[in-house]
Formats: sequence, C-alpha cells, structure tokens
Amino acid sequence: MATPRLNPLEDEAWQGFLYVHDRIWREIEAGLAPLNVTMAEYSVLALLAQAGRAGMRMSELAKRRVMSTGGFTRLADRLERRGLIERRRAEEDGRGYVAVLTAEGRNLLRKAWRRQYDDLRRTFLDRLDEDDLRDLARIWSRLDPDRDAGAPE
Repeated sequence: MATPRLNPLEDEAWQGFLYVHDRIWREIEAGLAPLNVTMAEYSVLALLAQAGRAGMRMSELAKRRVMSTGGFTRLADRLERRGLIERRRAEEDGRGYVAVLTAEGRNLLRKAWRRQYDDLRRTFLDRLDEDDLRDLARIWSRLDPDRDAGAPE
C-alpha cells in the first residue's frame, strides 16, 4: 500500500508556510522577550484590549486563542499574578468569568505593540504589496475552520 504524498506544489506551499510562520513567530517573540511577555500572553492582552472595559469571557478567550481550557487557565493565572488582568464574575449570568485588562496590562500592551509593530513591518508587512495582503486575507478566511463551510469564496 502506497503512502500518500503531497505533490511538489503542495509540498512547497506547506513547507513555505511552516518555515515562514516559524521564522516570523520567533523574531516577534524575541522582540517581546525584553518586556517579559510571550506571544501567547501578548495575544490575550491584545484580545482584551479589543474587548474594551467590559472584558471578555474566559471561555471565549480560550476559544479565540485556540487553547484548552486548562492551558488557558494557567496562562490567565500567570497574567493575573503579574497584575496584567483581572477576573470578575460575568454580570449577565454570574456563572462564568470575564477577564479585564488592568492599567498595568494596558501599559505593557502599549510597549509590546510598539515593538511588535516594528517587527511585523520588517518581517512581514513591508515585504508584501496590497494585492499580496488581500490574497493572504482571502486565503486565511478560506482556511478558517469556524468559517461557514457552505459559503464558496
């Protein structure tokens, strides 16, 4: 029985994605290291900043970060111990918890964003034109598992 293999174009596309993702991720994470923040922590802080003062349910944060509930809880524990987030009971039902960015968390996020912005420009955005960016946005949308499977692109 033959082992299924990628054709050369599929292999080039897949290997290229893996290499570039890893390289960009490592460079951006290295830029955040002096601030003592990981990419995972940064992404949670950024999601909370987008959510505003109302915060975001812990379950939604875990889903958006594509993390298990247990793994996300440990990450949230670290952020809370550092004074970067605060957890509160959800007002609408009192059952779940909402995470909210603290003033210290907003301050760290501003510093991290300035650093990440420069790194994103250098390693990714400045290397692409508007057509490339539109193509990537379209491709990422097609690959999103949460996207409506019935809507052709």
